[in-house]
Amino acid sequence: CNESLMLEKLPACGKSFEEVMKRVDSKKWCNLTEFIMYYDNFTQCTEREANNASCFWPNPLAEGFITGIHKQFFSNCTSEKVHWEDPPDEILITLILIPVMLTCAMIALVVWCSKRSDIL
Repeated sequence: CNESLMLEKLPACGKSFEEVMKRVDSKKWCNLTEFIMYYDNFTQCTEREANNASCFWPNPLAEGFITGIHKQFFSNCTSEKVHWEDPPDEILITLILIPVMLTCAMIALVVWCSKRSDIL
């Protein structure tokens, strides 16, 4: 793997991505649907340059470069954390007991049917 060649070529991918991202309103940088085609081209470019340098992709150096691009364009994109809560106890108990009761009923039905084999 010729890491120096790869590191020499990757900035061209970043520059190309930067140029097309200038056409996208910066308020829309967190909306992937606005620039997904450009990002796909950027990803393919980094993969192609890594392969041309006889390096596998992704690799730590390419990932570091891609992370730098992410910091440049997407550092203000925060994901809102969803705060999960347990349901109220009445609902939780019901959700647990229904499958347990159905399982017991099915077992009882199988046992009852096996004892009454003369019907079948």
